[in-house]
Amino acid sequence: MRHDLLADCFSIIKNAENVGKKECLVSSTKLIEDVLKVMKENGYIENFKKSGQKIMVTLNKKINNCNVIKPRFSFKKDEFEKWEKRYLPAKNFGILIVTTSKGLMDHNKAKKEEIGGKLLGFVY
Repeated sequence: MRHDLLADCFSIIKNAENVGKKECLVSSTKLIEDVLKVMKENGYIENFKKSGQKIMVTLNKKINNCNVIKPRFSFKKDEFEKWEKRYLPAKNFGILIVTTSKGLMDHNKAKKEEIGGKLLGFVY
């Protein structure tokens, strides 16, 4: 029985990248689709296509690591530096995927809009 579909999704993508696959199949939920949109906007995946209860993700060999952040910490609009230091290897390298009152986005967009929210995961 699966408990965290987002963690499973990140694990499948990371493992497929590590072995050099061009595509992988992940479960389909609204949250996972939104996370994949953010990853596509930032160039970490090439494309994804939903078919039934699965999503086919086309990889482009740009992911070194990706994972969920548990527990899902809340953050304020002026705390991005703290979380970047904790989860990303260097400044301006990688993204934190966050959920805010304005939807799912990366931390750079949330910084520009000056809003807080909760951390979901990171990709670099």
